[in-house]
Amino acid sequence: MMTDWHFYLAAIPAVMLQGMAKGGFAGVGGLALPLMCLVISPVQAVAIQLPILIAQDVVSVWAYRRDLDKTNLIYCLPGTMVGIAIGAVISTSVPPSAVQLMVGLIAASFVLAGARRKSASEAPTRPVLAKATLWSTVGGLTSCIANAGGVPLQVYLMPQKLAPAIFAGTMSVLFGIVNWVKMIVFFAMGQISTPNLSTSAALLPVAVGATFLGVFMVRRLSGAKFYPIVRGLTFMVGLKLIYDGASGLLML
Repeated sequence: MMTDWHFYLAAIPAVMLQGMAKGGFAGVGGLALPLMCLVISPVQAVAIQLPILIAQDVVSVWAYRRDLDKTNLIYCLPGTMVGIAIGAVISTSVPPSAVQLMVGLIAASFVLAGARRKSASEAPTRPVLAKATLWSTVGGLTSCIANAGGVPLQVYLMPQKLAPAIFAGTMSVLFGIVNWVKMIVFFAMGQISTPNLSTSAALLPVAVGATFLGVFMVRRLSGAKFYPIVRGLTFMVGLKLIYDGASGLLML
């Protein structure tokens, strides 16, 4: 288990952000990995985060078990599996920095494009299989390589203007499945170790508590308040990922 106190200064806020994301504030979760990467390698950070994510999935899936858009789930699930498969194949050849830069550009561009429109007057979009397949494949890929799968799925789901609980529930169930598949992939790749699992266990109480806090807040926010918050968080995450990705690529 990690014993360096510097690690926990970064890891505790990181898993709290993860918990808030699993509770429904999807955008903020993207800050967790960059924060942990300040003190450990990206590969180890992903390996430590994954068991925590799975435990948080149990809380969020249970909390939103009655709030789910089944059509979107059915449309998105195959693409995420394809994305994970692609990510597993290319994970040793594509720098995580490149993935971070790509996801950051997608996030920032999506929010800026939305800000130029009068989104409140636009009719919600409907689930579309082709769009779902595209963005879920990107989400599965970026989730596998950099635990950054939420942003591509937000690009697809947010224009539908689902009720906050339905949005959170659909994301929770989808990534609950994705993270179990990733765990199998990471075991096969030898990235799950006893020290990392022990560290995950030490961080688990904070992570679960933060997930309940996220659920509590989402249940009490209307769509008019929820989506601006998520867009703002998504934009901040995008800028952070652009900075981290560009910095990492310049150092290669």
